[in-house]
Amino acid sequence: MKRAAMFLGAVLALGLLVWAQNPLLINGAGATFPNPIYSKWFDVYHQKNANTQFNYQPVGSGAGIRQVTDGTVDFGATDGPMSDEQLKAYQDKRGSAILHFPTVLGAVVPTYNVQGVTGALNFTPEALAGIYLGKITKWNDPAIAGANKGVSLPAQDIVVVHRSDGSGTTYIWTDYLSKISDEWKSKVNRSTSVNWPVGLGGKGNEGVTGLVKQTPDSIGYVELIYAVQNNIPYGTVKNSAGSFIKADLASVTAAAAGAAKEMPADFRVSITNASGKTAYPISSFTWLLIPSKIQDGAKRDAIKAFLKWMLADGQAYNEPLSYAKLPKEVVEKELKAINQVQ
Repeated sequence: MKRAAMFLGAVLALGLLVWAQNPLLINGAGATFPNPIYSKWFDVYHQKNANTQFNYQPVGSGAGIRQVTDGTVDFGATDGPMSDEQLKAYQDKRGSAILHFPTVLGAVVPTYNVQGVTGALNFTPEALAGIYLGKITKWNDPAIAGANKGVSLPAQDIVVVHRSDGSGTTYIWTDYLSKISDEWKSKVNRSTSVNWPVGLGGKGNEGVTGLVKQTPDSIGYVELIYAVQNNIPYGTVKNSAGSFIKADLASVTAAAAGAAKEMPADFRVSITNASGKTAYPISSFTWLLIPSKIQDGAKRDAIKAFLKWMLADGQAYNEPLSYAKLPKEVVEKELKAINQVQ
């Protein structure tokens, strides 16, 4: 009897050891925009919960939506909310709904590499739309020079850089351009992937950052943290109130102020070109895409536990990485929405 008990104890101990060495693996894929904060969160969460490990691939919002729809990952991530058509496609394929959970607030900034210019440039909405439509082609064009008095801008061709992959960062950028330019809206519109009138393509925020750094007289758009981490200049943007605003925690939070109080039940909302004197105009929420029905009970419970942690303790890690915290009103609504995951 004693030997049997010892044997059983050894088997249980071995089982616990194997379980501890092989934690529950939860796979996700999608947006590169929030990858710095997601990497931090998943690392910290695993340290605190050794039995749960997240594997996240920053492959772009378009790929994240496709993969979660196909069921090849446990969750997706996107900077542009799924369209009604995409939600229906998920419903038809998976037999259930997909839920949007806002995670952080961030900003997309115009970054550039202009010979002889080291400081921050001012960009009007008209200038940004004109550059990306291919109608403003020189750095010393009056549309740019007029907002940058005293700055010596070269008479060089502008090299436009954009994303080559399906991208939530692109969705935010084109969503903004569609709001401030009727011509952009009619010719190009908003999407994670568009037919670009001009420019070179780079994969991911990293690819665009790299192209801008190595290409003289170029301009691109990246998530704020990528510009900060790579020590490349980024410009202020004229907002709807007529003020040139730098992207930072305060101006991104200001952009979300109105939406937080009127957040729709499905959390799909745009805050680009927000009203308010201090609002940075190219700001956005970013979302985790969580299936409403998760067959694996262990994964379901682990994902719900992570969401609750992310909305509480996780928000403390946002600001050091240049992401703004979620408004309290949004957090409260999300905590209730977690119950929809079954």
